[in-house]
Amino acid sequence: MQKINVIGGGLAGSEAAWQAAQANFQVNLYEMRPAKETGAHESADLAELVCSNSLGSNLPDRASGLLKNEIRRMGSLLLEVADQTALPAGGALAVDRERFAQAVTARLEAHPNINIIREEVSEIPAEPTIVASGPLTSDALSQAILKLTGEEHLYFFDAIAPIVHAESINMEIAFRASRYNRGDEDEGDYINCPFTKEEYERFNNALVEAERIQLHSFELSMEEGVTAGAHKYFEGCLPVEVIASRGEKSLAFGPLRPVGLTDPRTGRRPYAVLQLRQDNLVGDLYNLVGFQTNLKFPEQRRVFRLIPGLENVTFARYGQMHRNTFIASPRLLRPTLQFKTRDNLLFAGQITGVEGYVGNIATGLLAGQNLARLLNGQALLQLPPTTMLGALCHYITNAAEKDFQPMKANFGIIPPLDESVLRPAGKKRLGKRERAAANAARALSDLEIYLAENSI
Repeated sequence: MQKINVIGGGLAGSEAAWQAAQANFQVNLYEMRPAKETGAHESADLAELVCSNSLGSNLPDRASGLLKNEIRRMGSLLLEVADQTALPAGGALAVDRERFAQAVTARLEAHPNINIIREEVSEIPAEPTIVASGPLTSDALSQAILKLTGEEHLYFFDAIAPIVHAESINMEIAFRASRYNRGDEDEGDYINCPFTKEEYERFNNALVEAERIQLHSFELSMEEGVTAGAHKYFEGCLPVEVIASRGEKSLAFGPLRPVGLTDPRTGRRPYAVLQLRQDNLVGDLYNLVGFQTNLKFPEQRRVFRLIPGLENVTFARYGQMHRNTFIASPRLLRPTLQFKTRDNLLFAGQITGVEGYVGNIATGLLAGQNLARLLNGQALLQLPPTTMLGALCHYITNAAEKDFQPMKANFGIIPPLDESVLRPAGKKRLGKRERAAANAARALSDLEIYLAENSI
């Protein structure tokens, strides 16, 4: 039986390996940890969530929720495990990150068609291969990809949010609630730290002036001449200090926006609010939502303790920044995720320019199924652009190269609805939420038709 190589045991690689193995192919899944660390991972488990523990909205009329529903329909292992290890998070799908990674690892280790090989890959095999090495691709493999593509790597810098001990949060100031009363009626899924205008301004000023961490050697190794002042950040995951530096109210309209929340002490909406989300099943760890940072660790202690309710907080993990690498997919890949000049080489995950946990899982699923279909002599899947996964694959393979940046699931990349749907006869034009629901309904309908036509 012909073997398939999957390089990288992150979200995309784990899903790709499972899909190919389920199609009765023998899979060699290569993961360099723990023999070679990345600088950002903390364990040797497969599918470890490095940044947040949230996979985004689970609501069916949100872009992330739609993408989840699409790949649930297509048989995603990782979404199945995520649903099994879910934590309270309002309308979002958040997981106990340790239980999630351990469960995925156990499922892959138990699969009779998967052989997990713990070693670094320094050359791209000639055999059927999926490269899902992720944003922290090793230097040796990066050089092999560079040699293959003949293109310079694109890059950006990503950041990780801190995690704190729940018992150290001052609940006389902080309060539990979900935005717009989503979740449990008596006790919300988030812990909220409310700011007055004066508290916000003091915190914002301290944040802007705080000292930042210099890049680590593993981040600098592939980018000669990069300096701390020349970072290329991904706009969708900016460090909070960078957001704060863009304007005094930037945080208040960004990760600290107070909409949908009422401070029970005052009965009014706060000037700004930091939300904390449960990070493990026990409930003793919480992460600072949207608070990716590159501040020095002592500065994180000093500045984040200016947040009301976190005056004496203790940290289980500090935030940090790391390099993310991705290829010039518009030049190099087809919408099937195949390399343009080699049919049996596919790329998946964040290295393709798809951003977000679920986008990584989804492209891993598609790459695994497509490589199996190629080897079985079947037509490869190229999902309709009206589906979220089809739209993501179309974007990363057709975007303008000059301004190509990682892309999360969003309705802006899906073809617009027909005018007859947007403005039904005799009725008002659909509002934003109604348009989203109509887009989601069309996507799932088109997906079902496409999968039926391809006997899936």
